[in-house]
Amino acid sequence: MRMTFFNLFILSLASFRLTRLLVFDKITEFIRAPFFDEIQEENEDGEVEVFYLPKKNGMKRFFGELLSCYWCTGIWTAALIVGLFYLYPVFATPVILILAVAGLAAIVELIVQFFLVS
Repeated sequence: MRMTFFNLFILSLASFRLTRLLVFDKITEFIRAPFFDEIQEENEDGEVEVFYLPKKNGMKRFFGELLSCYWCTGIWTAALIVGLFYLYPVFATPVILILAVAGLAAIVELIVQFFLVS
């Protein structure tokens, strides 16, 4: 299978969306939770701020460090997306397209919000 600019664009959007899903989205918090310690601190205004620090030892620390780094997780999600695209195109294509459309929708939403607030 040839890598076209269109394929690269779709794979990039899918990787972007999957990375954000794993690192930031509330819906995947249950995946991240076992790898982090939650620290709550009260700021000067009396508001409670929550910080997530990777666990201290072993594999939990490794995955905590990975999931706390957008760029690190992005490398692995890109490898997964591209690998699935080449190894199992029939299965992977619909999943990749769904992630790519969701990624593009997120970008469009940011642009719309920027112009509405400006």
